[in-house]
Amino acid sequence: MMQSADDVARLVYLTVLFLAVIGCVLVEYRGRMSFAMRSAAAWVLIFVGVIAGFGLWNDMQDRAAATVDAAPGTLTLPRGADGHYYATLRINGTEMTFLVDTGASQVVLSAADALRLGIDPATLAFLGQAQTANGMVRTARVTLPEVEAGPFRNTDVVAYVSEGDMDGSLLGMSYLGQFAVEITDGKMILRRD
Repeated sequence: MMQSADDVARLVYLTVLFLAVIGCVLVEYRGRMSFAMRSAAAWVLIFVGVIAGFGLWNDMQDRAAATVDAAPGTLTLPRGADGHYYATLRINGTEMTFLVDTGASQVVLSAADALRLGIDPATLAFLGQAQTANGMVRTARVTLPEVEAGPFRNTDVVAYVSEGDMDGSLLGMSYLGQFAVEITDGKMILRRD
């Protein structure tokens, strides 16, 4: 791969700058190298801690957005940090987070989420097909005996396990259709009488 003259100049500049900083540290801490090494290690740990903190903060925000705040007859879903809405449902006693997708016609489980529910995708007959943003994928129909979302409980909910790669499961219109849906002030409100 060829490098431009600007890339070479930047590399030379950064190398000279790095050597100058190392030279200053060696002059400043001559005779006290163990102290310099401890100080450098402490700064590296602080830097790694700050980076990890930012990563965990984003994860905590996403997890907070995935919780369901339920009032009588209402499900209130805050908008996640990524701009999407998530709902945490309890399926046969197992909590799972779904992306609320009004563009999906069905409830779609990723293979990983199906496994968490005790459904082995290897034993399913993938007879259906679904059009996704990534093209056609094969699907297998399953029935979820019990689905709870906040104060609402449904039995024998039809879902489809996708054979395609998915980051998570989708809560589509076959489930959402039982609610009146309102989006206001960064919240999706689902109501059912």
